[in-house]
Amino acid sequence: MKAAYVRAMGALYIACIAVAGLCMVVMTLIIPAGVYARYVMNSALAWPEPAATVMMIYFSFIGGAAVYRANVHIAVVALLDAVKPQARRIMLWAVDLCMIATSLFMIYYGHALVRLTWPQVVADFPWMPVGFTYLPIPICGVLTTLFIVERIWVGLPGEHSIMYSDKPVELD
Repeated sequence: MKAAYVRAMGALYIACIAVAGLCMVVMTLIIPAGVYARYVMNSALAWPEPAATVMMIYFSFIGGAAVYRANVHIAVVALLDAVKPQARRIMLWAVDLCMIATSLFMIYYGHALVRLTWPQVVADFPWMPVGFTYLPIPICGVLTTLFIVERIWVGLPGEHSIMYSDKPVELD
């Protein structure tokens, strides 16, 4: 059962990275297109900036969940390094509990925010509900909760995980 869950979380991690990467590529393409249209063609487009903002929101939240699973987020470990192993374990459990609380907060209130704003539309995209821009909040909460469950139940992903397949190689 644990192995299946770890495989599922590995696939979910790859999906998060793919979504975040796609958002980054789209942002990288549409911002220069907007600049080109404005300054070269002398015809400003209204959509590149709000589209890039939506992409950045998705990139940040979905990518943030993946970063948490990979354990490469910003963390201050000076206090952890200064205490005994027993105290370190207690502190890490406290961090996990705080992260679960944060994730559940994101799920509950993010879902409420999405529901509340879904009937409204984005001015620059009349076909897009405002709630779509807030949708990454509860999604990130669910993803992070799943990754926390993995961390508590199984531990951090092992060295064989796909997350570590892009380590730099030593040059001769």
